[in-house]
Amino acid sequence: MRVERFPQNPIIRPHMDPRMGDNINGPSLIRVPDWLPNPLGRYYLYFAHHQGQYIRLAYADGLAGPWTTHEPGTLRLEESIFRGHIASPDVHVDDEQRRVRMYYHGVAKPGQILPRGPVPHDPAAQGAAYGQLSGVALSDDGLTFRTLETVVSSSYPRAFRYGEYWYVLSMPGLMFRSRDGLTDFEPGPVLFDPDFRHAAVDLRDHTLLVYYSHVGDCPEHILRAEIDLRGDWMGWQAGEPCTVLEPALEYEGADLPLEPSRRGWAPERVRQLRDPGIYREGEATYLVYSVAGERGLAIARLYE
Repeated sequence: MRVERFPQNPIIRPHMDPRMGDNINGPSLIRVPDWLPNPLGRYYLYFAHHQGQYIRLAYADGLAGPWTTHEPGTLRLEESIFRGHIASPDVHVDDEQRRVRMYYHGVAKPGQILPRGPVPHDPAAQGAAYGQLSGVALSDDGLTFRTLETVVSSSYPRAFRYGEYWYVLSMPGLMFRSRDGLTDFEPGPVLFDPDFRHAAVDLRDHTLLVYYSHVGDCPEHILRAEIDLRGDWMGWQAGEPCTVLEPALEYEGADLPLEPSRRGWAPERVRQLRDPGIYREGEATYLVYSVAGERGLAIARLYE
């Protein structure tokens, strides 16, 4: 695999508007559909603050930018079903229903629990929730969202549609599924170890490419593993990972000491790459990722 970083990187930087602050992570990039009313730009890039009160949005007419933040943001904590903070948007365009779907996570309220089902393991046994759960919200314009009451999964959800189900991979490597992706989720296999952090997914026929980073790596960097989706989902297994990208430039934290990463947020610049997001346009595949821990977003094109 060859990775070509954009020379305009980082495309999202701290304090691009008075509200957003300097902690930046959790990218989800979409091309704005033609039916969306009053678009701000051709592309919408949703992202978060690790302890944020709302989901951020930037827009541009080209992937290289220039990117402009929409200061009001999108989904707000008080509009969600959670407390504390909301983060990790995972955004999908539903052309059939002409709406935008956003998965996100927040701190669980009393009584909220992971989906349960007839499976041979208990997701909570892996410390799955860390006190955080994921939900889903819908929008007609990509800016204003209405939330459903559904608890989708553990935190940091990434969704994809395969066969008759919507599947959601969440931290730390747990899979959930639902017929419509909006209600009645059930738990499935554990696909990664407990140090699996945040992921992105890219479905290729019957193969799921999972991009992720791993807590404790030195330096933390972007990996990729493959999962063959044929057969019973309870039998799915992740293959051996390969390295996609390591911090090599100053804006990625290459000027900082080499240290094993730790679970949790990065309040200061560190030598780490995290939070991959995958965007495909035609035959091209792009990786959006957080740099220097959580100090901005960069974009690169991936070549096989």
